Amino acid sequence: MPTWQMAHGGEGASVDEPLTEELLHELLEAPSPVAFTEAHGIAHRDLAEYLNQLLDEKGLKRSDVVRAAGLNETFGYQIFKGQRKASRDKVLQLAFALECNLLETNRLLKAAGVNELYCKDRRDAIILFCIDRGLGLQRTDEELYRFGEETLGA
Repeated sequence: MPTWQMAHGGEGASVDEPLTEELLHELLEAPSPVAFTEAHGIAHRDLAEYLNQLLDEKGLKRSDVVRAAGLNETFGYQIFKGQRKASRDKVLQLAFALECNLLETNRLLKAAGVNELYCKDRRDAIILFCIDRGLGLQRTDEELYRFGEETLGA
């Protein structure tokens, strides 16, 4: 395990990750990009895999998360099993239901193959603000509605 991971709580640490500059330096010094990605455990993570990892880490039940996200039960289970793709808004609904922080939310979005939250986009800025403040899905939808933006649960 790389030194930075040991110093910061191991492989799944979501806080205190290595600085981008440090990683860039290591990448450029590596004999190949594959050697770098293997050394740091960097691989493409699919949405179902990351959702299930978050469930385990947070000690949550899939049924509770699907319900809190306001998703149809069958559709929600299919997302968790990797049988169905989820739209960006559905992924965001799941992120709120999982009480994800900004980093986890953007990782979920990336795993789903959709755009991460972008602070120069007005709607995304509202969502970012709400995630940072720990507001839930309902409060976030209220804020989006208040500012004339499409809600997540629409």
